[in-house]
Amino acid sequence: MEIIIFGAPGVGKGTQAKIISQKLNIPHISTGDILREAIKNETELGKKAKEIVQRGDLVPDDIMGGLIKNTLLSDECKNGFILDGFPRTIPQAKILSDIFAELGFDSPIVIKLSADDEIIINRLSSRRTCSNCGYITNLNELEDPDVCPNCGARGTLYQRDDDKEEVIKNRLKIFHESTAPVIEYYKGKAKILEIDGALPLEEVTRQIFKGLGIN
Repeated sequence: MEIIIFGAPGVGKGTQAKIISQKLNIPHISTGDILREAIKNETELGKKAKEIVQRGDLVPDDIMGGLIKNTLLSDECKNGFILDGFPRTIPQAKILSDIFAELGFDSPIVIKLSADDEIIINRLSSRRTCSNCGYITNLNELEDPDVCPNCGARGTLYQRDDDKEEVIKNRLKIFHESTAPVIEYYKGKAKILEIDGALPLEEVTRQIFKGLGIN
């Protein structure tokens, strides 16, 4: 099963991708993880990407496409995969379509998670990370907002810069301008499951499984 999970930052893509990955025993492919791994392993594309990242520039679509293609060719993806974080633009979607055609993936499924901007802003701006163990939690779910629910450390929860409201609003603006049109590209090219990402986590998962035809 070849799955692309799609939606705005903070809508729950990563969480649902991990759940689907475990349920179907297929890899969750995060493009950020692919990039970091390629740089760490000093692959040919990884070396090129490292130079670009060190300059502070965005990695070009063709290099990201090459990294994704190499990952999809690996044995771990032979039974399927769930792709998270790519494509973000129409040109990237076209690159991915060419990769899929070359590798014989002719029935991709796009899971589109959606939620109002206000819900996403509240969700992300309430997110806190523990400086001690790296655990990510939400202020709305904490009994004591000063204690990490994972390791029990006190005074270690902080707000990352990309979880601040003004940054979130900018990320959402970029999403609506550049990424949202990608879903139109896939109409007629892939099965699209549209799921309300504002629902409780378990209900979002249930609806995804129902749409995928799995129990």
